[in-house]
Amino acid sequence: MSDNTDGGAWHAPHAGIVGLGVIGKGLATSLMERGVALTVCDVREEATTPFRKEAHVAETPAILAAGSDVILVVVFDDAQVRSVLQGPDGVFAGASPGTSVVVISTVRRETVLELRAEGAAHGVTVVDCGVTGGKVAAAEGELVCMIGGTAEEVDRVRPVLDAISSLVLHMGPPGTGLAAKLARNMISYGSWLAAFEAQELAEAAGIDLPKLGEAVRQSDKWVGGASRLMFRTTTEPWPEETDAALLRPLRSGADLARKDLAAALELGAALGMALPVAEMTERRCNRIFGFSDDDA
Repeated sequence: MSDNTDGGAWHAPHAGIVGLGVIGKGLATSLMERGVALTVCDVREEATTPFRKEAHVAETPAILAAGSDVILVVVFDDAQVRSVLQGPDGVFAGASPGTSVVVISTVRRETVLELRAEGAAHGVTVVDCGVTGGKVAAAEGELVCMIGGTAEEVDRVRPVLDAISSLVLHMGPPGTGLAAKLARNMISYGSWLAAFEAQELAEAAGIDLPKLGEAVRQSDKWVGGASRLMFRTTTEPWPEETDAALLRPLRSGADLARKDLAAALELGAALGMALPVAEMTERRCNRIFGFSDDDA
C-alpha cells in the first residue's frame, strides 16, 4: 500500500476504477493523462479495450483490488455497487487492509453506510463521493467532488480525487457526499421540470420554443441560475438583526417573483392550463428569498 508508516518516502497511490461507462471512462482517461498508475475493470470487454496499452486490466474487482490503493466504484445502481464490493470476486475479497474505496455511483445513502460497515470488517475504508459536471468534465479532470467521511479518510483519497477534479469539497461525515449529490441533482431535475412547464405555457401562447430556448441561454449568462440564491448558511428565515441593506433587495426579489408568477398563472388560466410548479413557487416565494411564510 502507498501509506507511509515507517517514515520513508511517500509514494503516489495506485488507482483502480470499476465501471467504465460514461463517467468511469472519463475518470480513467483523466488519471492516465496525469500519470496515475491505473487498473480498470468492467464486465464489458469492449469497455476495457481502449485502456489495455496504458493501464492494467483486471478480470474481476477482487483482482483489481489486490493491486490498488484507492478504488473508484462508478457503476449504475445499488445492486451493481453491492456486486462489485461483495462476494468471492468482489473488492472486499481481494483488498488489503488500508485500501480505500470511493463510491462515486449515485445510490441510496443507506447502501453506502451498510457497505462502509462491511468494509471496516475487512480493514477497508468506504467513503462516498458525489461528482457533478458530466462526461466532459470527467474526461478533462474538471469534476466537482463532494465527499463524505472523516478528515483522515478524505486525505487518503485526495491525491486521486485531485487528479480527476477541479474542486474537492469535504462535505462532512460518512453519507454527506452522497446526500450533497442527491441535493445537487434535485436542483437540475427540478429546474428541468420548471423549464418544461414554462415551455408548455409558451407553446400554448404560440411561441416558437427554439427561440425561447435561445433567449434563456443567452440571458442566463447575466442573470445566473439556481445557485444565485445559494449563499446562505441555513434555510431558516433571516434573523431580526440582519442588515436591512441586504434584506431590501431580497424583499424586492420576492415581491417581483410573486408578481411575475401571478401573471404567468393568470395567463395559464386564460389558456386553460394547470401550472403546478409555478403555483407552488408563487406560494413559497417568501421562503425562497429567506423570509417566513407569514412575512408579507
